[in-house]
Formats: sequence, structure tokens, C-alpha cells
Amino acid sequence: MAQDKLIIATAQMNGVVGDILLHCEQVIQLSNQARDEHNADVIMFPELTLTGYPPEDLLLHSGLQWRVHKAYEQIKAEVKDIAVVIGFPDYIGDEIYNAASFLYNGKELGRYHKQCLPNYRVFDEKRYFAQGKDAVVIEFKGAELGLTICEDLWVGDPLVQSVKAGAEIILNINASPYNTVKIKKRDAIVKKQSKALETPIVYGNWVGGQDELVFDGSSIVTNSKGEIVQRMASFKEGLMITEFTLASGRWEPIAVEIDAETNFHKEVWDALVLGTKDYVNKNKFKGIVLGLSGGIDSSVTMAIAVDALGADRVRAVMMPSKYTSDLSKDEAARQAEWMNVKYDVMAIEGMYKATVEALEPILAGTEPGVTEENIQARSRGVMLMAISNKTGNMVLTTGNKSEMAVGYCTLYGDMNGGYAPIKDCLKTLVYDLARYRNTISKVIPEAVIERPPSAELRFDQKDSDSLPDYDILDAILTAFIEQDKSVEQIVDLGFDIEVVKRILHLVKRNEYKRRQAPPGVRVSPRAFGKDWRYPITSGY
Repeated sequence: MAQDKLIIATAQMNGVVGDILLHCEQVIQLSNQARDEHNADVIMFPELTLTGYPPEDLLLHSGLQWRVHKAYEQIKAEVKDIAVVIGFPDYIGDEIYNAASFLYNGKELGRYHKQCLPNYRVFDEKRYFAQGKDAVVIEFKGAELGLTICEDLWVGDPLVQSVKAGAEIILNINASPYNTVKIKKRDAIVKKQSKALETPIVYGNWVGGQDELVFDGSSIVTNSKGEIVQRMASFKEGLMITEFTLASGRWEPIAVEIDAETNFHKEVWDALVLGTKDYVNKNKFKGIVLGLSGGIDSSVTMAIAVDALGADRVRAVMMPSKYTSDLSKDEAARQAEWMNVKYDVMAIEGMYKATVEALEPILAGTEPGVTEENIQARSRGVMLMAISNKTGNMVLTTGNKSEMAVGYCTLYGDMNGGYAPIKDCLKTLVYDLARYRNTISKVIPEAVIERPPSAELRFDQKDSDSLPDYDILDAILTAFIEQDKSVEQIVDLGFDIEVVKRILHLVKRNEYKRRQAPPGVRVSPRAFGKDWRYPITSGY
């Protein structure tokens, strides 16, 4: 029956890849909530609702196919008096399609297959999915609703096809992971497509951490002028309720007040906290343990951990050597007290000496150097892994992107751990995040922020002994890693050619370390991990 009002709910859902039973329960519960509390006519869920995103090679298991079918039929049968738009892998013969279905009162009114399959950066959809070809538009309660999926919107052609097929409102379900420029880019493309097509778009996205990806949600609705008239909070679950009215023969969403843009560093901090929280909780760890050195990286990592998990699930360990300064000891203890975490001090000197003595046949007659420094780092790694094994707490790695890029880290030492929250944060960003977090409440001592960075593996050591200033290093790394610039192009930006060549040589030669590093939250436009596929053995 036609009507002049249509209420569409958008579910910003946090799931676990492969937990089809959980997602089925969430769909049913949220559908009932949207119907009963908000009188919603339609509820829209994210891309690949039933499996989560990205399901990767789980898609190839016949057991997954069976579970998807069972959950799909259960939702179709149990949800009444509200239309449900869900995403799922659709198995047809030997092909798999990334699909969206429109279900209402036990019937499927339409099924759409994603046409534009992303195969860049962290996306690998052509490995799994066949390409759809046709628009799907459903007439529902007087409105023509076009189904599209994620990349279809970025390319645009499927949206044009949908409008030509009669779509008056486009429903676009997504699995769009966060990075520091993604929300603005996403807003711009939705506005552009909506304005060009003179058609409102409802854009819904996942929220939550999945391995190294974190989804920000940030679901939005545009009107036919391409204006954003509603926005859902980033990094939070919930329902966005949008009322459409039919005026002058056109469906338009009623605008609601939209919060001002978030602070950049708040956005990044929220991403790191949610990514860490979900990794620990979804993998069912009791809590975390980390080495707290009195340096900026471990201080920021601990603050992220406490915000993510609560102080009672965080354990910090100071592992001093003879090179550890009183400043490091004092400020680590101060932060542990401020943040109310369990704190231990366990010296590594005995373990270090025993290792050096055992290696005497090899080390005799040589000058102390990197070998001895790495033994210290690996002694700390052994301690942290032992604590992890005994307590069931996962080790958080505290290294940053600048260090990972040039190999200023020790394999099987400070690289040990299950997750690395600031792995994708350049050192300069780590400092900015520390200052940002202290604007909320002071948890990182000023002395830690102001001191020159040092690994403290020898007397009077500073990072600047081995590396350029971080302002220079990070600018070169950004140009190379995120922008794919050549040596010549980076030099043209104003950097010394010898410095550039040395830094890029370090990036190249340390690929083998990065392959063995734990995953961490992806926040930049290009992170080490899924996003970075460089050969270890290379003559380039």
C-alpha cells in the first residue's frame, strides 16, 4: 500500500568474521528493535552481514556456505513487519557473488549482486567473487528502492543503472575500513553521486575491529541535492533512523542536526582504542601485558590499552638494565600509578649476563655492539612471553611505523607480541597522540613527551645517533610508503639525496622483519600488512 512517509533504519553493527550465528541474532534483534521502538519500515545492514568482512578464504569452506544458508532462512522466517536488507555470499554453481537481499514477511523481494569488485590496497574481492551485471530496484510501500554495494558507489555506473531502472532512493551497504583520509573522501563521493543523480543515498557501514582493519561506521544519508542530512557517530554501534517523506513527487529525507566534525587526533585515537579492544576481546584474551620503558611509544600504547580494556586488564612491566636511566624508571612508575595498572619491575641484567657468558666462544675478542644490544631486547621479549604464557594475557607490542619501516627494532625482542596498536603510527603522530590524550586527562608524564627518544641499549644512546630527526624521517617515509614516490621525486621535495637513499635502503632491507611482525591497527592510507606487498628478496 502506497504511503507518503517511509522510515529507514541503518544498523551500524559490530561483528566477528565467521560468527554467523552471532550476526543472525544481531539482525533479528536489531530488526525487532527498529520496528518496535522506531516504527521503521526498512532496516539496512552492512555488506556481507552474515559472514562479516573480510571473510577471506572462509568463503571457500562448504561449512560456511551451509551456515549462511541456514541463517538467511532463519532471518527470512522470523523477522516480521519490517523489510530487511542484508548482505551475504551467494553461492550459485561454481560462482560466489557478493549479494544483498531485500526480505519482507518471509519473502525475498529482490536479490542484487555487487558489480564493482575492489582489488587494491586491503581489498581482494576478485579472488573470491564473480561480478554482477544487473540493477535491482524494489517497489516497497510506494517507494522505489535501489540496492547497491560499497564499491558500486565509488565507481558510480551501477548507481546510474539503478536510477535508470527507477530507483528513487539508493540503499548502499558497505564494509569500508577506516584510514585518516577515508571519512572525508567517503563523504565527498556520496555527496557527488547523490547530487549528480538527484537521488538520496542511504550509506551504511560496519563498525569495529577485524584483525588489522578497523571500521568506523560513520553512516550517512544525503538528500537529492547531495547534502548530508544525517550522520551516525563514528566508532560506535547503534541505529540511525531516517524519515523520508514524499513531497512534490520526490522522496526526501528529513534533515536532523549533525555534530560538528571530530578532532583529527580524537578520530585516530578512537580507531586505535576500538581496534585494540576488539582484537583482544574477539580473540578471547583475559587482558594484556606490555613492557613499559618510560619512553613515548610504550606510554602511548599503555594509555590505548587502558582506554580499550580498563586498568584491571592491563599489566605493565619495567625491565631495566644498567643502561636504563632513573628518568625512565621514575616516569614509568609514575604513569603506572596514574593509570592504576598492575606494575612489576623485573631486571634483565642476570639474564643478559648469562646469555653473554654462554656466547663467550663467539663473542670473545669482539667489540660490544648491535649483538649485545639485541640480547637485551630479546631478554625482555623472553620475560614478556613467559608472563603471557603463565597469565593468559596477550603481549602488546609497542613499536611504531617509523621504526618498523627502517628496522629500528629487534626481531624476537621488542617485536614480540600478539598485537601492535601503534604499528601504523609514525613517530611524529605518536607524540601528537600523547599530547591529545593528555587533554582528556593527564596520563602520560610530560617528561616522557619532552625527552629525546632512546632505546637505552647502551650508555647515552639516542635515536638520532642512527636515524635522521623524526620530522625528516617521517616525511620521507610518507612520500615513499603512502604516495609511492621515487627517490628523485622525494629529493625534489627538498630532502638530501644521500639521506633519502639511505632511508629507502633501510626500508627495503627490513622487509623480512615486517613479515614477522604482529598485526596492528591500520589507520594510515597505506599500512604494513595487507596493504603492503613488497618482495623480501628484491633487486629493485
